[in-house]
Amino acid sequence: MDFHVSLSGRGDLSARIYRELLAAILDGRLRPGERLPPTRELARRLEVSRTTVTEAYERLTAEGFLVGRVGAGTFVTDQPVKPARRAVPQRQARVRARRLWESVSEPSVDAVLPFDFQLGVPDGRLFPLETWRRLVARELRAKSVHPARYADPAGHAGLRQAIARFVGVSRSVVADAEDVVVTQGAQQALDVIGRVLVDPGDVVAVEEPGYSPARRLFQSLGARVVAVPVDGEGIDVTAIPAAARLVYTTPSHQFPLGTAMSLARRTALLAWAHQRGAVIVEDDYDSEFRFSERPLQPLQSIDRGGRVVYVGSFSKIMLPMLRVGFLVAPPSLRATLRTAKQLADMHGDPVTQAALARFIEEGLLARHIRKATREYAARHELITTTLRSGVGWLELVPSSAGLHVCARTRFDPAPLVARARADGVAVQALADFCAGAPQHGIVLGYGGIEVPRIAEGLRRLAAAHR
Repeated sequence: MDFHVSLSGRGDLSARIYRELLAAILDGRLRPGERLPPTRELARRLEVSRTTVTEAYERLTAEGFLVGRVGAGTFVTDQPVKPARRAVPQRQARVRARRLWESVSEPSVDAVLPFDFQLGVPDGRLFPLETWRRLVARELRAKSVHPARYADPAGHAGLRQAIARFVGVSRSVVADAEDVVVTQGAQQALDVIGRVLVDPGDVVAVEEPGYSPARRLFQSLGARVVAVPVDGEGIDVTAIPAAARLVYTTPSHQFPLGTAMSLARRTALLAWAHQRGAVIVEDDYDSEFRFSERPLQPLQSIDRGGRVVYVGSFSKIMLPMLRVGFLVAPPSLRATLRTAKQLADMHGDPVTQAALARFIEEGLLARHIRKATREYAARHELITTTLRSGVGWLELVPSSAGLHVCARTRFDPAPLVARARADGVAVQALADFCAGAPQHGIVLGYGGIEVPRIAEGLRRLAAAHR
């Protein structure tokens, strides 16, 4: 690669080139075995004589930092060099982020343990990756691909049509392609919605316990986020602050409890939003994988006042690495949400989006969902049966969908979670999803653990209870 050498200031040019190269080798910017530019080329770029560069190279070679190979060039020595800590110039003042960011916690990435009950992780082995590769390659070869042009910020037209049809058939969502904005996952959909609807200081109501990335996102936009309790029927509408500008909810499969919002509660929430002039963000989290009864209709499909923005994602039903989500906008917000998406990142990856459109339209997504649902249903059944029959200190929260289950405890499970982790079992405490007083319980995901490992993982979890 091209290597930057600064020759600003006065003094011996060869000595300055030597010091720049030596510093780069010591701090690891130039790695062992890496090839340096030929002396003639570097001299031309730096506008110095070739002799000046040659002297610097020869000095570093004599000291053992470089090695010349006949017919190949000059390389950093393969012998390991202990990296030196690069000096950072001291500044008189530090640039600080806005104060509200002090209340937004930094994300963490957990290590994968042998018995992985982490949440939000699908089983990538179930996904038809070879089929997906062929679809992507086909789109890359297509004459319709214009790599030098910017794409539609709302997303590939074919994908928006496919999504509208997919959610219309599978979830009874009322939408056409013009209502759909394709995003980089559900999280960007929430970000775009928040940019359009939330002013600093506005009240945003979220579920408690609830999906913490959404809560943290609205906090980062300057909203005053208020946690509203959830019971067996869903979010408690009577506890929503009257001043709430926006309500974020996961009615089809509440995160993390796993319960579904009752029809009466859905009707009450829509009536509240209409009366208050508020907007409901309906995150249809994990609703595609259902193991028993048919789901209730989404809020969006029974909304008659244009108060619901529906959000979905392909991260769980396909692969998180694809980073494809979407929102379905009411007519009054379509243009503004498209503009906000353009300002956020111009547009997503048109090749991935075109391939996904074909994946949906050719029936491959529906086939994959059916296959994955059968596998996840077996894992769900094994976990729930084991917890009900053999782990008496857990009270299972009823659920029939998604990629996780929740169980309540009568004690703080934090020590148990730590002991289980030390024994190779990854579970999360319910308190991790609470903004206020912690609730006692644990949450177990089963997307990332195969059936043969579940029994041993649960046995170790039970053994961690002392």
